[in-house]
Amino acid sequence: MAVTADYRAFEGGRQATRLDAIDGRYDGWLVAIALAIAAFGVVMVASSSIAVAENLGQGPFYFLVRHVVFLGVGIGLCALVMRTDLKLVEKYPQALLGACVLMLLMVFVPGLGHTVNGARRWVNLGVSNFQMVEAVKILYLVWLASYLVRFRDDVNATWGAMLKPIGVATLLVILLLAQPDFGSATMLLAVTAGMLVLGGGHLKRMMLPVLLLLPALVAVAVIEPYRLRRITSFWNPWEDQLGAGYQLSNALMAIGRGELTGVGLGGSIQKLSYLPEAHTDFIFSVIGEELGFVGLVAVVALFAALVGRALWIGYRCVEMRRHFAGYVAFGVALMIGLQSLVSMGVNLGLLPTKGLTLPLISSGGSSVMMTCVAIGLLLRVSFELDRAQRQVARLRGEGARPGPGESSPAPPPTTQPPPAAVAGALGTSRLRPRIEPTLGSFGRNA
Repeated sequence: MAVTADYRAFEGGRQATRLDAIDGRYDGWLVAIALAIAAFGVVMVASSSIAVAENLGQGPFYFLVRHVVFLGVGIGLCALVMRTDLKLVEKYPQALLGACVLMLLMVFVPGLGHTVNGARRWVNLGVSNFQMVEAVKILYLVWLASYLVRFRDDVNATWGAMLKPIGVATLLVILLLAQPDFGSATMLLAVTAGMLVLGGGHLKRMMLPVLLLLPALVAVAVIEPYRLRRITSFWNPWEDQLGAGYQLSNALMAIGRGELTGVGLGGSIQKLSYLPEAHTDFIFSVIGEELGFVGLVAVVALFAALVGRALWIGYRCVEMRRHFAGYVAFGVALMIGLQSLVSMGVNLGLLPTKGLTLPLISSGGSSVMMTCVAIGLLLRVSFELDRAQRQVARLRGEGARPGPGESSPAPPPTTQPPPAAVAGALGTSRLRPRIEPTLGSFGRNA
């Protein structure tokens, strides 16, 4: 009896050592898609920013050099995030939320906050200005993922647990509207709603706060004259082509001029001081003019592949009960997907004009770096998912056959791995049944 117990302890220790030694792999598809988007962005920034830089009295490659530098810093941050264990990030949810509020308040500090075109959204870091909301988006979605893990069952069952993240989002939205930054505020609310749905929130209960917030958002959109002009010009930009509809009409002319295959890389006319913000907010129109419909479809396909892959990885994590990792992947997919969708929609005249960059393609500093951080989070999620899958496969393989060199009289391992070992590999130590995320909440009782 004692020999058998010692043998099992030795086998358990040897198996634990083998499991600890198993390493994961980063998702190759994610890496390839992200690199393709970033490389394409470098080419398009070089093409679209030369005239803008020369008009400002800078060298022709001024914005290209800045973009490459920020992209390099972003890749460094991405590598750092890729090597950070998600458990470490999940341990400090309140600190993440506090950092979000603090960052949004920093823009109002005299001497620290920086105003551009009447908007106080930037903090002066000496070498460059940094738009705090870009970092807040990342920290907030990580906090929301942690909240959904801790209160997943309650979010579906009680009003209080569901309204708390909506209340936090409302607080952040108020701080954003004070800057003002209506686009980021709307994006934050949309990401919150999407993550609550994917996290198993009760759809009927979610309708009430949405219906209550909708009139407030409409009022905020029309109360400012410049926002109202943007909305009315969106309906018919040709009515005031040299006024409120100037940006959109020139964007549509650029896309129309590109036709099927474009006028050729570098051949855009609209970027020559006709189309405002050609290298940032309206770079999608320059792509349409130079590369045509084919180029636009290629960009849409790249972002669809990136978002789809992120959602698939998140789904696989939830299947393996690694809920925090799965919700982080969902949040990054929603953030990148919604921002790219809005940016493209604005350039195509499908949405009212709003200054949002196209992730990893538009010239920028804060947006480029924080998008790289978001990609780093996705890659870390894919790494831990692959490692967990390998650990589970090893556990099941060890349970199916004796290890090499073992004699037949030795006590065979059980056909099922110990519950604690499986729970550790799957990313949770809770053994009671949990309510999994579902989109079928309509059929449940409110």
